[in-house]
Amino acid sequence: MSTGFGKLASFSLIALIALCLAWELWLAPLRPGGSMLMLKVLPLLPALRGILHGRRYTYQWMSLLVLLYLAEGLVRSLSDQGASRWLAMAETALATLLFAGCLGHARSTAPSRVLKAGD
Repeated sequence: MSTGFGKLASFSLIALIALCLAWELWLAPLRPGGSMLMLKVLPLLPALRGILHGRRYTYQWMSLLVLLYLAEGLVRSLSDQGASRWLAMAETALATLLFAGCLGHARSTAPSRVLKAGD
């Protein structure tokens, strides 16, 4: 069962992975030639399969993990300059969308709601 929230979470997770990789490898890396900060996408990869398959448990723990990306985006949008600042703002926006999608999907697929719908 895919909800609109699930589609929002799927889109924003894929976009967040792509943004983080592009940011740290090509667009505005901390060091010329790319930085090891690209490894920050590794925690997102195990969630990709669960999010795409609509696993409620994955949405629940991803809603906690994504707060780290939201915090990083907020801090770097206030401290970085130039392109990195704009990329941090994009990370903040994508992390916010992912958080909202995860919470919305987990709430709409809660066992108590599913039972009520089936009555």
